[in-house]
Formats: sequence, C-alpha cells, structure tokens
Amino acid sequence: MRFAFADCELDLDAHVLRMAGDEVRVEPQVFDLIACLVLARGRLLSYEDLMTEVWRGRIVSDATIASRISMARKAVGDDGKRQSVIRTVSRCGVQLAVPVTELPGTMQSGMTATSDDEKHNQTIRYTKSRDGTGVAWAECGEGPVLLRAGYWLGHLEHEWSSLVWRPLLDRLSSGRRLVRYDPRGTGLSDRQLNGATVEQLVDDMEAVADAASLETFPVFAMSQSVPVALALAARRPERVSRLILLNGFVQGSTVRGEIEKTETFVGMIRAGWGVPGSAFMRALATVYIPNSTSVELNSLVQMQVLSATADVAVELRQIIGRIDVRHCLEQVECPTLVVHFSGDQVQPSEQSRIMAQKLKSVEFHLMESQNHILIPSDPIWAICHDEIDRFLALGNAGP
Repeated sequence: MRFAFADCELDLDAHVLRMAGDEVRVEPQVFDLIACLVLARGRLLSYEDLMTEVWRGRIVSDATIASRISMARKAVGDDGKRQSVIRTVSRCGVQLAVPVTELPGTMQSGMTATSDDEKHNQTIRYTKSRDGTGVAWAECGEGPVLLRAGYWLGHLEHEWSSLVWRPLLDRLSSGRRLVRYDPRGTGLSDRQLNGATVEQLVDDMEAVADAASLETFPVFAMSQSVPVALALAARRPERVSRLILLNGFVQGSTVRGEIEKTETFVGMIRAGWGVPGSAFMRALATVYIPNSTSVELNSLVQMQVLSATADVAVELRQIIGRIDVRHCLEQVECPTLVVHFSGDQVQPSEQSRIMAQKLKSVEFHLMESQNHILIPSDPIWAICHDEIDRFLALGNAGP
C-alpha cells in the first residue's frame, strides 16, 4: 500500500519512505511509527497504542517513545516546535496533522510488482550440478563478492517483491557483488530434488561458485543452508574465505531426537500448502517470524507457495531433519561469524553453541529476538547487519 501526506510518500509494501521524491532511510521502529500514524489517518494514538503496534506490546519508557517521535518528525521534514506534520497532544498521545491520500497501484497481498531497474539489473543464469540437476543463480551489485547460500523459502525473481527478502538483498548487495541461487527443487531451479543429500546440496553451491568464476569467496548462510555452507568450507578450504552463519544448525531435528518437530512442520505443509487463506500456512510462517508486521507475515506466506510444491516442501523438511554435519566442524579453516537469536523456535541456539565450541576461528553472538528470519521490523535488524558488515570488512582488508 502506498500513501501520500504532506511532501512525503510511504510505501508499506516496499518498506520505503520518500520525502520530496528522495528516499529517506529510517530505523524500523521509526518506519513502523510513521506507518501507524498514516494508517490512523489523523486519529489520536495513545502511547499504549504505540507500544502495542510499534513495540509489539513491550513496555518502553516515555523517553524512548519521545525519541522515536522526534526521529519520525525529522524524517518527514517536521520538528517538535512546528509540529506541522506530527502533532503531540499533551498527556494524550500523538496524531498526524495532515491529510492522507492512498495512491493507486496498491497491492493488497503483501507483495508488490518490481521493475527490472528496481532489481539492481539482476541477471539470472543456469548451471548444472554434478548430477546434472539444473540450478538457477543470479548476481547483482558491484564490489567485493558475497555468495548467499540458497534456502527453501526463496525464489530468485520473487524475492525482489518480498517484504521479508528484498530488504535483506538490498543490504547484502550494498557495495558488494551478491551471488545467490535457488537450491534444487525450489524457485527457478529444477523442481525435482533428485536426492538432495547434504553432499548434493554442496555440489549445487559449488557449481554456482564455479559458474560465477569465484575463486575465493565469503558465504552468508542461514537456517538449513548453514550445514551446507559448513560442508562446502570443509570440502574446499582453499576457496571459502569467511562464513557468516545465522540461526543455523549442525544436527537436524530428527537427528536431535525431536521427531515430533519434523512431523509438525510436515503436517502443516500437507494440510495447507497452496490453499488460499490457509491457517496452517499462516501458522507455519508465524513460527519463522512470530514478531513481525502483518505485511511481513503475509509476504512470507505467499513466498511459501512460490518457492516449491507441497511434495517438495515436505521432502525438504524431512531431509533437513536428517542432516548431521558435526564431522565437518573441525575441518573448517576459515574465520566464522556465528549469530543466533535467543528465542528462535525453528532451530535451537544450542546448535550454534556447538559450532562456537568446535570451529577453529569463530565469533559467537547470541542476540535477543524471537524470530528465526532476520526482518526489517525486528529491533536487532541494524545491529545484526552492522556485525555482518564489520566481519566482512575484516576479510576485505586482507591479512
């Protein structure tokens, strides 16, 4: 949804604020605060309303709220003295002081059409894995290379329209040549898994690196792509220069003895995959991003169906549950950044602690979040990306 007010335009689907036609970068909480005011269309919002909508019900100080309001005013060309756009009503709350117009071209689905120019001139190509499976890969941006490992809820084309994945792509490709791919069975790659053992998934990643002419390169991996990245680093230590591992694991849920977790995921997929408005698909997305905005959640629900068929999604979840790469850890030579979110319900943080204990050169960060996927509305978004940028910069600086 897109809205115009004062000299500003707010695009909720693309998570973009513009003033006088120029994009204004704001913190996620500030963006959410502005969005709440715009959607209220002049209705007075109490501080309790703001804590519910912006801070997801967490109690925060008046000083914190006042700070975010001040930042929101600055973002829209206002200030505390004039209050011509955002008005504070003493001891009551805050409201938008200008009319709001909904702009045409709004999409209600949580996804938004994206032009080729907006896709960073992405180029999609195909390569063959060792067993002949076709793997789609793409690159965008310029600068030092970063290979983003593939995951099962992605799609090279549709990620640019996703409120979950687009902000991540924008951040990872800023000042970098970002290479990424759809794993076998998903997205634009061959929709048959043809086995999909860990070794075959490593073959897919290595085939993409070869096709992109990457000699040495860092890898950003999250969730089920983490064990694949670890296995590649163990197989090709001369090529993988750094690893960034987010909310990953070395033992799948079945190997850990949590068979019911695998069965629960599989049950939700079989019950609702591809069914419009399915409560099962929304429940599955909520496990991945419990603390998210409604548009982020809707976007991930849509991506589920775009990424794979129900049969492939079920088989992938079963394969993920059986993964065990503990034997690879002591073979990994490169510096590694391991990050895990404390409240992650998909993969327990203990799995990242195993990596931190066994890897030779590792930094470990346990960050406060209930999510499994890093999303822009999460308060740790900027903190996490700053750590990633810092770690990658160490590699770019050389020995």
